[in-house]
Amino acid sequence: MAAMKPRTGDGPMEAEREPRGLIVLRVPLEGGGRLVVSVNDEEAAELHKVLAGVLKK
Repeated sequence: MAAMKPRTGDGPMEAEREPRGLIVLRVPLEGGGRLVVSVNDEEAAELHKVLAGVLKK
């Protein structure tokens, strides 16, 4: 039986590129767990644009 990691929201936000080219973003959530989102390059660029528009400078 394989060792299992606890499913908690603790830990850093992570982003990595999968071998098939998608970008996987893992965001810790309050109350435990993680939001996992897979996006392609165009979707990642749009997300970057949207977030940049709301960030305080």
